[in-house]
Amino acid sequence: MNHAVIEAMATAGLTAEALAAQVEVDPKTAGRWANPGHIPQSRHRAKVAALLGREVSELWPEVGRRREPAWFRRWADVEREALSLRWFELARVPGLLQTEAYARATLAGEALSSGEVDRLVAARLARQAVLRRDPPMLLVAVIDEMVLRRTAGGDRSMMRDQCEHLADCATLPFVQVHVVPADVGMYAGLGGPFILAELDGGARLLHVDGQAHAQILEQAADLVTLDRRWARICGDALPRAQSLELIRKAAAAWT
Repeated sequence: MNHAVIEAMATAGLTAEALAAQVEVDPKTAGRWANPGHIPQSRHRAKVAALLGREVSELWPEVGRRREPAWFRRWADVEREALSLRWFELARVPGLLQTEAYARATLAGEALSSGEVDRLVAARLARQAVLRRDPPMLLVAVIDEMVLRRTAGGDRSMMRDQCEHLADCATLPFVQVHVVPADVGMYAGLGGPFILAELDGGARLLHVDGQAHAQILEQAADLVTLDRRWARICGDALPRAQSLELIRKAAAAWT
């Protein structure tokens, strides 16, 4: 338990329900802030700390040690609180399902120092803790088959290990991985990757990646558009068991 948060709530005379009402979040969300690893989203953090009469660094010291890029931190907070993520990737394995070697390969060629690469990889791997969270989060990932066929610099062992890891993840109770087979041809996912997050209380957010920067959207029109696109992509993807079989065949092909 986060004893600093529990003590601050007791001193302020605030229950999780009362705190949630003032911050305008679901009471379950506020209740989880007293658990290790659960940090309020950046837009709520300062207000929560003020209501509890403490500094953010006193309640959640890990905030000052965060290793993900500043522009990504709001989405990392969303991941920690999400009830479910629906994630489509066209070109790469989703970050929550990557091995360390694969994560490093995705950063190759960027204008980054070795220290920056180490920090970004460590941050990405740390985010994967949400897959073992209690209560669990549902992750439904859909990837293009070419994700399984593409390696970096001819590194076959790296790709074999990644496919095997992906297969292992796909057998977790709250993780589903589906593959859009290459013979589908043109389909709705060719427009690019995106993630739909569902939060407590029915709130939903959309993460859309791009070459220059990523965006977090919450407009109803954007969510409806991507809901429709998600449904069309899933319609072209293989069922869970067939997808797992294809992933394992891909791993064997890299041997």
